[in-house]
Amino acid sequence: MNDPESNPAAFLGAELRRARVAAGFSSQEVLAAKLGYDRSVIAKAETGERPPSPEVAEALEAELFPEGPSGWVGRLAKLARRADGPIPSWFESWLEAEREAHTLRLWSPVLVPGLLQTAEYARALFLATGLDEDAAQEHVSVRLDRQVILDRGKPPHVVVVLDESVLHRLIGSPQVMADQLVHLAEISERQNLSVQVILSATGANAGLSGAFDLASGDGAPEVLRMEAVEDVTAESRSLIRAAANIFVRVQADALPRAASRTLILEAAEQWKTT
Repeated sequence: MNDPESNPAAFLGAELRRARVAAGFSSQEVLAAKLGYDRSVIAKAETGERPPSPEVAEALEAELFPEGPSGWVGRLAKLARRADGPIPSWFESWLEAEREAHTLRLWSPVLVPGLLQTAEYARALFLATGLDEDAAQEHVSVRLDRQVILDRGKPPHVVVVLDESVLHRLIGSPQVMADQLVHLAEISERQNLSVQVILSATGANAGLSGAFDLASGDGAPEVLRMEAVEDVTAESRSLIRAAANIFVRVQADALPRAASRTLILEAAEQWKTT
Protein backbone atom coordinates (compact mmCIF):
# COMPACT_ATOMS: atom_id res chain seq x y z
CA MET A 1 0.00 0.00 0.00
CA ASN A 2 1.28 3.51 -0.78
CA ASP A 3 1.82 5.05 2.64
CA PRO A 4 3.07 8.66 2.47
CA GLU A 5 4.85 8.10 5.80
CA SER A 6 7.11 5.37 4.38
CA ASN A 7 6.85 5.55 0.59
CA PRO A 8 8.73 8.41 -1.15
CA ALA A 9 6.51 8.18 -4.24
CA ALA A 10 3.33 8.37 -2.15
CA PHE A 11 4.75 11.26 -0.10
CA LEU A 12 5.58 13.23 -3.25
CA GLY A 13 2.16 12.41 -4.68
CA ALA A 14 0.37 13.74 -1.61
CA GLU A 15 2.42 16.95 -1.76
CA LEU A 16 1.64 17.39 -5.45
CA ARG A 17 -2.06 16.88 -4.83
CA ARG A 18 -2.14 19.45 -2.00
CA ALA A 19 -0.16 21.95 -4.08
CA ARG A 20 -2.45 21.48 -7.10
CA VAL A 21 -5.55 22.26 -5.05
CA ALA A 22 -3.85 25.19 -3.32
CA ALA A 23 -2.83 26.59 -6.72
CA GLY A 24 -6.46 26.63 -7.82
CA PHE A 25 -6.47 23.68 -10.18
CA SER A 26 -9.78 22.02 -9.42
CA SER A 27 -8.93 18.78 -11.22
CA GLN A 28 -6.00 16.77 -12.51
CA GLU A 29 -7.33 17.27 -16.02
CA VAL A 30 -7.16 21.06 -15.76
CA LEU A 31 -3.55 20.96 -14.59
CA ALA A 32 -2.61 18.40 -17.23
CA ALA A 33 -4.11 20.56 -19.97
CA LYS A 34 -2.16 23.59 -18.70
CA LEU A 35 1.11 21.65 -18.79
CA GLY A 36 0.42 19.84 -22.07
CA TYR A 37 0.17 16.28 -20.73
CA ASP A 38 -2.47 13.60 -20.55
CA ARG A 39 -4.45 13.52 -17.28
CA SER A 40 -3.04 10.06 -16.47
CA VAL A 41 0.44 11.59 -16.05
CA ILE A 42 -0.80 13.80 -13.20
CA ALA A 43 -3.03 11.09 -11.74
CA LYS A 44 -0.22 8.55 -11.50
CA ALA A 45 2.15 11.11 -10.00
CA GLU A 46 -0.40 12.05 -7.32
CA THR A 47 -1.19 8.44 -6.37
CA GLY A 48 2.49 7.50 -6.23
CA GLU A 49 1.94 4.91 -8.95
CA ARG A 50 4.58 6.58 -11.10
CA PRO A 51 6.92 9.33 -9.90
CA PRO A 52 7.12 12.14 -12.47
CA SER A 53 9.88 12.02 -15.05
CA PRO A 54 12.50 14.81 -14.87
CA GLU A 55 10.62 16.71 -17.57
CA VAL A 56 7.25 16.43 -15.79
CA ALA A 57 8.84 17.18 -12.39
CA GLU A 58 10.30 20.40 -13.76
CA ALA A 59 6.95 21.46 -15.20
CA LEU A 60 5.09 20.65 -11.96
CA GLU A 61 7.61 22.53 -9.84
CA ALA A 62 7.44 25.63 -12.03
CA GLU A 63 3.63 25.66 -11.91
CA LEU A 64 2.92 24.53 -8.34
CA PHE A 65 6.02 25.54 -6.36
CA PRO A 66 7.34 28.73 -8.00
CA GLU A 67 8.76 30.00 -4.67
CA GLY A 68 10.10 26.66 -3.45
CA PRO A 69 13.69 25.36 -3.49
CA SER A 70 14.85 24.68 -7.03
CA GLY A 71 14.79 21.08 -8.22
CA TRP A 72 13.29 19.47 -5.12
CA VAL A 73 10.43 17.78 -7.00
CA GLY A 74 12.89 16.17 -9.39
CA ARG A 75 15.19 15.09 -6.56
CA LEU A 76 12.36 13.48 -4.61
CA ALA A 77 11.07 11.77 -7.77
CA LYS A 78 14.55 10.36 -8.38
CA LEU A 79 14.68 9.07 -4.79
CA ALA A 80 11.27 7.42 -5.29
CA ARG A 81 12.46 5.65 -8.42
CA ARG A 82 15.58 4.37 -6.66
CA ALA A 83 13.43 2.91 -3.88
CA ASP A 84 11.85 0.50 -6.38
CA GLY A 85 12.97 -3.06 -7.09
CA PRO A 86 13.99 -4.50 -10.47
CA ILE A 87 10.89 -2.91 -12.00
CA PRO A 88 10.96 0.79 -11.09
CA SER A 89 7.57 2.44 -10.87
CA TRP A 90 8.26 4.71 -13.86
CA PHE A 91 8.95 1.61 -15.96
CA GLU A 92 5.70 -0.04 -14.89
CA SER A 93 3.87 2.61 -16.87
CA TRP A 94 5.93 1.71 -19.94
CA LEU A 95 5.23 -2.01 -19.41
CA GLU A 96 1.53 -1.20 -19.27
CA ALA A 97 1.74 0.81 -22.50
CA GLU A 98 3.81 -1.94 -24.13
CA ARG A 99 1.30 -4.64 -23.14
CA GLU A 100 -1.67 -2.65 -24.41
CA ALA A 101 -0.05 -1.33 -27.60
CA HIS A 102 -1.29 -2.31 -31.03
CA THR A 103 1.84 -0.74 -32.55
CA LEU A 104 5.39 -0.44 -31.22
CA ARG A 105 8.06 1.57 -33.01
CA LEU A 106 11.59 1.02 -31.73
CA TRP A 107 14.68 2.95 -32.83
CA SER A 108 18.03 1.70 -31.52
CA PRO A 109 21.40 3.08 -32.68
CA VAL A 110 23.48 1.19 -30.08
CA LEU A 111 21.91 -2.09 -28.84
CA VAL A 112 19.36 -4.73 -29.79
CA PRO A 113 16.11 -3.55 -28.13
CA GLY A 114 15.18 -5.33 -24.91
CA LEU A 115 12.01 -6.75 -26.44
CA LEU A 116 14.14 -8.74 -28.91
CA GLN A 117 17.12 -9.66 -26.72
CA THR A 118 18.22 -13.20 -25.90
CA ALA A 119 18.81 -14.08 -22.25
CA GLU A 120 22.60 -14.17 -22.61
CA TYR A 121 22.77 -10.86 -24.47
CA ALA A 122 20.62 -9.22 -21.78
CA ARG A 123 22.68 -10.80 -18.98
CA ALA A 124 25.92 -9.43 -20.45
CA LEU A 125 24.41 -5.95 -20.54
CA PHE A 126 23.21 -6.07 -16.94
CA LEU A 127 26.54 -7.41 -15.70
CA ALA A 128 28.28 -4.56 -17.52
CA THR A 129 26.24 -2.06 -15.45
CA GLY A 130 27.77 -3.45 -12.26
CA LEU A 131 25.00 -5.80 -11.10
CA ASP A 132 26.04 -9.08 -9.48
CA GLU A 133 24.97 -12.42 -10.96
CA ASP A 134 21.80 -12.75 -8.85
CA ALA A 135 20.60 -9.22 -9.54
CA ALA A 136 21.45 -9.56 -13.24
CA GLN A 137 19.42 -12.75 -13.46
CA GLU A 138 16.47 -11.06 -11.78
CA HIS A 139 16.59 -8.27 -14.35
CA VAL A 140 16.96 -10.77 -17.20
CA SER A 141 13.81 -12.57 -16.04
CA VAL A 142 11.88 -9.30 -16.07
CA ARG A 143 13.14 -8.53 -19.57
CA LEU A 144 12.21 -11.96 -20.94
CA ASP A 145 8.77 -11.75 -19.34
CA ARG A 146 8.10 -8.66 -21.45
CA GLN A 147 8.56 -10.70 -24.60
CA VAL A 148 5.40 -12.77 -24.06
CA ILE A 149 3.43 -10.04 -25.82
CA LEU A 150 5.05 -11.17 -29.08
CA ASP A 151 3.53 -14.64 -28.73
CA ARG A 152 0.00 -13.78 -27.65
CA GLY A 153 -3.05 -14.33 -29.83
CA LYS A 154 -3.14 -10.77 -31.13
CA PRO A 155 0.44 -9.53 -30.89
CA PRO A 156 1.33 -5.89 -31.50
CA HIS A 157 2.72 -4.77 -34.82
CA VAL A 158 6.38 -4.06 -34.08
CA VAL A 159 8.63 -1.98 -36.32
CA VAL A 160 12.31 -1.91 -35.35
CA VAL A 161 15.03 0.19 -36.94
CA LEU A 162 18.65 -0.48 -36.00
CA ASP A 163 21.90 1.19 -36.86
CA GLU A 164 24.30 -1.27 -38.52
CA SER A 165 26.79 -0.75 -35.67
CA VAL A 166 24.43 -2.73 -33.41
CA LEU A 167 25.32 -5.86 -35.42
CA HIS A 168 29.06 -5.42 -34.86
CA ARG A 169 29.25 -4.28 -31.23
CA LEU A 170 30.52 -7.11 -29.04
CA ILE A 171 28.14 -7.80 -26.16
CA GLY A 172 29.15 -10.77 -24.03
CA SER A 173 31.07 -13.05 -26.39
CA PRO A 174 31.18 -13.77 -30.14
CA GLN A 175 28.86 -16.75 -29.55
CA VAL A 176 26.40 -14.57 -27.63
CA MET A 177 26.42 -12.12 -30.55
CA ALA A 178 25.95 -14.88 -33.14
CA ASP A 179 23.00 -16.35 -31.23
CA GLN A 180 21.47 -12.92 -30.72
CA LEU A 181 21.64 -12.02 -34.41
CA VAL A 182 20.26 -15.39 -35.53
CA HIS A 183 17.36 -14.87 -33.12
CA LEU A 184 16.86 -11.36 -34.49
CA ALA A 185 16.78 -12.64 -38.08
CA GLU A 186 14.37 -15.45 -37.23
CA ILE A 187 11.93 -13.28 -35.31
CA SER A 188 11.96 -10.69 -38.11
CA GLU A 189 10.29 -13.25 -40.37
CA ARG A 190 7.04 -12.90 -38.44
CA GLN A 191 4.35 -10.98 -40.28
CA ASN A 192 3.77 -8.64 -37.36
CA LEU A 193 7.45 -7.82 -36.80
CA SER A 194 9.74 -5.83 -39.06
CA VAL A 195 13.45 -5.25 -38.49
CA GLN A 196 15.27 -2.78 -40.73
CA VAL A 197 18.91 -1.72 -40.63
CA ILE A 198 20.48 1.61 -41.54
CA LEU A 199 23.88 1.04 -43.17
CA SER A 200 26.83 2.72 -41.46
CA ALA A 201 27.81 4.04 -44.90
CA THR A 202 24.68 6.20 -44.79
CA GLY A 203 26.53 8.47 -42.41
CA ALA A 204 24.59 10.82 -40.18
CA ASN A 205 20.90 10.14 -39.65
CA ALA A 206 18.07 11.83 -37.78
CA GLY A 207 18.17 9.45 -34.81
CA LEU A 208 21.77 9.62 -33.66
CA SER A 209 20.83 11.69 -30.60
CA GLY A 210 19.53 8.54 -28.85
CA ALA A 211 17.32 5.48 -28.77
CA PHE A 212 13.60 5.64 -28.10
CA ASP A 213 10.44 3.53 -28.24
CA LEU A 214 6.91 4.61 -29.10
CA ALA A 215 3.81 2.68 -27.99
CA SER A 216 0.41 3.31 -29.57
CA GLY A 217 -2.77 1.72 -28.24
CA ASP A 218 -6.51 2.03 -28.81
CA GLY A 219 -8.11 4.64 -26.58
CA ALA A 220 -4.86 5.42 -24.73
CA PRO A 221 -2.37 8.25 -25.08
CA GLU A 222 0.74 7.47 -27.07
CA VAL A 223 3.75 6.88 -24.79
CA LEU A 224 7.40 7.62 -25.49
CA ARG A 225 10.33 5.94 -23.73
CA MET A 226 13.70 7.60 -24.15
CA GLU A 227 17.02 6.01 -23.21
CA ALA A 228 19.58 8.09 -21.36
CA VAL A 229 21.70 7.77 -18.22
CA GLU A 230 18.38 7.01 -16.56
CA ASP A 231 15.57 5.99 -18.91
CA VAL A 232 12.42 8.08 -18.82
CA THR A 233 8.92 7.82 -20.19
CA ALA A 234 6.97 10.80 -21.46
CA GLU A 235 3.50 11.59 -22.69
CA SER A 236 4.22 15.13 -23.79
CA ARG A 237 2.45 15.61 -27.12
CA SER A 238 5.26 17.76 -28.52
CA LEU A 239 7.96 15.23 -27.60
CA ILE A 240 5.96 12.35 -29.04
CA ARG A 241 5.41 14.24 -32.31
CA ALA A 242 9.14 14.97 -32.52
CA ALA A 243 10.05 11.33 -31.88
CA ALA A 244 7.49 10.10 -34.42
CA ASN A 245 8.95 12.44 -37.03
CA ILE A 246 12.47 11.18 -36.29
CA PHE A 247 11.28 7.59 -36.61
CA VAL A 248 9.81 8.26 -40.05
CA ARG A 249 13.12 9.71 -41.18
CA VAL A 250 15.34 6.94 -39.83
CA GLN A 251 13.05 4.28 -41.30
CA ALA A 252 13.26 6.00 -44.67
CA ASP A 253 17.06 5.65 -44.53
CA ALA A 254 16.93 1.94 -43.64
CA LEU A 255 17.24 -1.11 -45.89
CA PRO A 256 14.05 -3.06 -46.69
CA ARG A 257 13.16 -6.03 -44.46
CA ALA A 258 14.60 -8.78 -46.66
CA ALA A 259 17.89 -6.99 -47.28
CA SER A 260 18.15 -6.19 -43.57
CA ARG A 261 17.62 -9.84 -42.65
CA THR A 262 20.38 -10.87 -45.06
CA LEU A 263 22.73 -8.32 -43.50
CA ILE A 264 21.91 -9.55 -39.98
CA LEU A 265 22.63 -13.18 -40.91
CA GLU A 266 25.90 -12.19 -42.59
CA ALA A 267 26.96 -10.46 -39.38
CA ALA A 268 25.97 -13.57 -37.38
CA GLU A 269 28.20 -15.72 -39.57
CA GLN A 270 31.09 -13.31 -39.02
CA TRP A 271 30.70 -13.64 -35.25
CA LYS A 272 30.67 -17.44 -35.54
CA THR A 273 34.11 -17.36 -37.14
CA THR A 274 35.60 -14.81 -34.75
